[in-house]
Amino acid sequence: MTGILYTIIIGAIIGILARFIKPGADSMGWILTILLGIAGAWIGSYIAPMLGLSGGMTGFIVSIVCAIGLLFLFELIRKKR
Repeated sequence: MTGILYTIIIGAIIGILARFIKPGADSMGWILTILLGIAGAWIGSYIAPMLGLSGGMTGFIVSIVCAIGLLFLFELIRKKR
């Protein structure tokens, strides 16, 4: 149970930081922000070792960068509608 709570908290932090860093207004709620952060962390956990960046803070930064990329992708998909 604590693993799920930890994932939600870290996902929220990564999602909030990604939305703060990326310019522009994103009209998504807090649940989508958490899901975005969780997805960014998940993708970042696979990309970081491929780049030779393993460790606490570097993995966290890669996760934020992946979440920012997902934000751009979300924005592109939303504009097409």
